[in-house]
Amino acid sequence: MCQVFAAQDPERYASHTRSMRLNGQGTSIRLENAYWKVIDKIAKNYDMTTPTLISKLHSEVLELRGEPVNFTSLLRCACLQFLELSPTKNTLEIAAE
Repeated sequence: MCQVFAAQDPERYASHTRSMRLNGQGTSIRLENAYWKVIDKIAKNYDMTTPTLISKLHSEVLELRGEPVNFTSLLRCACLQFLELSPTKNTLEIAAE
């Protein structure tokens, strides 16, 4: 059972930092490549760039709940929620890219 998870390509869980502007402020976000792939897909689905999507999400969270304690965790959970909403369709499309 664990071979499915343990044998995955290390590039999937390697971290990558992207610099961007969130609501006018420069910042950098470090996530595993697998999460960046999902975030890029979400942005594409909404006809946005990835920085625009992340900035919009950050603005909406600020409005609803205030400053998030851990924004990167929120991004990871957003990826999981995206995959849970249409698991087969989204997973197959992301795997094909």
